[in-house]
Amino acid sequence: MHPHTRSPFIVLLLAAAVVSAAAGSVHGQETAPDHVVRSTPENVVWGWYPIDRAPVLTIQSGDTVRIETLSHAGTTQAEEPVGYLGQFGAEPDEVLQDVVDFWGTRPDRPREGRSGHVITGPIYIDGAEPGDMLEVQILSVRTRAPYGINNTGPTSGVFGSGYPGTSAEDEPMDMPAMRHFIRTGEVDGREVAFFADGIRVPLAPFMGVMAVAPEDPTVGQPGVTVPGVQASRPPGPFGGNLDVKDLAAGSTLYLPVFHPGARFYVGDPHSVQGDGEVSGTAIEQSLSGDFRFVLHKGRTIEGPRAENATHHILMGIDLDLDRALRKAVVATVEFLVHEQGLTRSQAFSLASIAVDFRVAEAVDLTQVVTAFVPKAIFPGR
Repeated sequence: MHPHTRSPFIVLLLAAAVVSAAAGSVHGQETAPDHVVRSTPENVVWGWYPIDRAPVLTIQSGDTVRIETLSHAGTTQAEEPVGYLGQFGAEPDEVLQDVVDFWGTRPDRPREGRSGHVITGPIYIDGAEPGDMLEVQILSVRTRAPYGINNTGPTSGVFGSGYPGTSAEDEPMDMPAMRHFIRTGEVDGREVAFFADGIRVPLAPFMGVMAVAPEDPTVGQPGVTVPGVQASRPPGPFGGNLDVKDLAAGSTLYLPVFHPGARFYVGDPHSVQGDGEVSGTAIEQSLSGDFRFVLHKGRTIEGPRAENATHHILMGIDLDLDRALRKAVVATVEFLVHEQGLTRSQAFSLASIAVDFRVAEAVDLTQVVTAFVPKAIFPGR
């Protein structure tokens, strides 16, 4: 490719950026989406991505959808939600009715081989076929409840016995297992988490899970212990529990399509999270989001990638963090070769001097490293 010739994918990215910048508002006023999907019991699944579940909504490419999601924190425990959350200080009218309704359906939902996330979907994109690419524009994300929960403990997150970096010689952390009930609210026009006296954390809400139906869940793959059941904990080529905090409003996620209709799922809502999600959880807080779905026929990608206003975001996903980093570098090199016309040697050099590699999450079995390629380094392209 000539170094000044834009590839079709770069043109798509530019178009998406223009659309995302304009979407969701007219003269500063938020516009209504084409469709709304509520997080009622019939519209959610618990801890997996069924590949043959009846769609909760069928849309056309270009449609916008408002999707409600429920946090599993305060929703899936053995105790009924109003009493459970009330012990932390939540008022009864602060507990979403959808939380109560879902909780009542727990005994009827299969659990073998599944994780804990409550996930809304699937949404069927008409015309999507294997080998296509689904563009998910994240137009807005908002909180639905004035609180969230973060869990910590001596064996949670990176201190867990299953964490790949754990050594038999490691001393356990001296702390109790705790559920931190964290109030959120608005201060000076911005939502914050009231973490403790004198500590306020600005909210940056995003969906931890955004996925298409996985290709062929086979026992032995990460998160597959029951044939055909892909647990929601580990992310993979289908997206899933990526926990990339940068996938907030104004960003765009690209996913490969493995099944007719793509079958999009979303959940694991977070109001704020640090890179790494080291305790194993963020502030787990129910959210709703507005999304635009755009189908790209015949555009095949191997796994999730993204962009925001300032960066292209490539991802490496693996059971081993070192391998995830290597895969993120490979994805970055291939992106720079195919989309910017560089040689592989040039691309590897540029990846080392201009690209930031970050640990998005390290606690969900498969681990995610993100590569942030700054758009500003391509002023003439």
